[in-house]
Amino acid sequence: MGKDYEVVIGLEVHAELKTDSKIFCGCSTAFGAEPNTQVCPVCSGFPGMLPVLNQKVVELAIITGLALNSKIPDYCKFDRKNYFYPDLPKAYQISQFDLPICMGGYLDIEIDGDKKRIGITRAHMEEDAGKLVHQGNITSTTFSLVDLNRSGVPLLEIVSEPDMRSASEARAYLEKLRAILLFAGVSDCKMQEGSLRCDANVSVRPVGETRLGARAEIKNLNSFRSLERAIEFEARRQIEAIEDGEAIIQETRTWDEDKQATRSMRSKEEAHDYRYFPEPDLPPLRISHEWVERLRTVMPELPDQAQIRLQESFGLPSYDAAILTLTPESLAFFDKCVELYPQPKMVSNWMMGELSRLLNQNNLEISDCRFGPAELARLLTLIDEGTISGKMAKGIFEDMFASGKPPDQIIAEKGMTQISDQDTLIKVIDEVIAANPTVVEDYRNGKEKALGFLVGQIMKATKGQANPGVVNTLLKERL
Repeated sequence: MGKDYEVVIGLEVHAELKTDSKIFCGCSTAFGAEPNTQVCPVCSGFPGMLPVLNQKVVELAIITGLALNSKIPDYCKFDRKNYFYPDLPKAYQISQFDLPICMGGYLDIEIDGDKKRIGITRAHMEEDAGKLVHQGNITSTTFSLVDLNRSGVPLLEIVSEPDMRSASEARAYLEKLRAILLFAGVSDCKMQEGSLRCDANVSVRPVGETRLGARAEIKNLNSFRSLERAIEFEARRQIEAIEDGEAIIQETRTWDEDKQATRSMRSKEEAHDYRYFPEPDLPPLRISHEWVERLRTVMPELPDQAQIRLQESFGLPSYDAAILTLTPESLAFFDKCVELYPQPKMVSNWMMGELSRLLNQNNLEISDCRFGPAELARLLTLIDEGTISGKMAKGIFEDMFASGKPPDQIIAEKGMTQISDQDTLIKVIDEVIAANPTVVEDYRNGKEKALGFLVGQIMKATKGQANPGVVNTLLKERL
């Protein structure tokens, strides 16, 4: 970000916890319902309504803490965070302030082969606010509507240390955190639905300085791309302001996707501005060592453990292992495919190549794929058996992706079986040799490229169905 400055980044990530009901009432948390249809007197803030804590929320928070190497204290409490905003019906949010459920922790990221440990400050439970539906974007809207379906949905806010020094490190941290939350089964992390939201605290300082500069908090970044671009823009903005003699003020900013720029929203509040005090309607929460250990025993395999297994058991490179463990679904797909077709590197190549390309082009997740691991394993087996060539397999794979049909059915419907029969191929080879005497003469005079031309003509004559290996062997014999 300029040789004389370094950028300092910390992230606050809000993960919606995967429960059927809200944190303090029985209303549904299902996404996509008609506005204001999943509300009750508790989550819509009617006076006198008392909250009742959802035990599942506490268990998912503890599991997250264990996955992030955090300390789970035996005592925590809820607090009221007081502020006025149209989507906050009670004019306060039930959150946790000085005694949260998770303290400390870390996760490890890898950038260009270099590992780095990012500290976790804390993670705390809280209720979500409602949602403002703007007519236009937040900076140009003429009016907004309030939907309280999301009010009271359980959140875990995970706060990092200011340990990141580039937008790419921040992205790697958020990707790794998302993978951990998915593997732990605590959140579905659908950024497009708002169940994983990120605020970035960004400041700059001269290289060698140890004190933190005044920071800007960029709110509600809902994609990895937006996170990277917002941080890069904000760092440039602050450096240019400092060099122009301006003072950086602590403020809250928003990311304008259309203009690819951050915009000022308001001056940044300090903790005392929220007038935190203990929530009088909820007793403090005591968490026994036995409860924590019982949850630890049912912890699923996490991304770091899975990466080590893929490298040690299957001999995969660290890059492959990292990509395959971005989601539990991609790892399960790989594991099942290798069970049926025990060539791990080949499976990995197809998943990271053809499958990843088609998923990205169509903006889909691997769980949306119309075929499963058994169909990919069968396709790779057909290549090994010589029934189809690698080039033919790529075309068949695209058909599988579009239709969900198994490879054998596509091959039968399109008559795509590879020709390996020598008598059939010799006939075609002899016809091509007879039709191209000049090229044959060039080959016999030492021009190796002539062979490639003849192979191409044979493949063309057989509509790409000739076995290339057999063609090469037979052609050289006939020449």
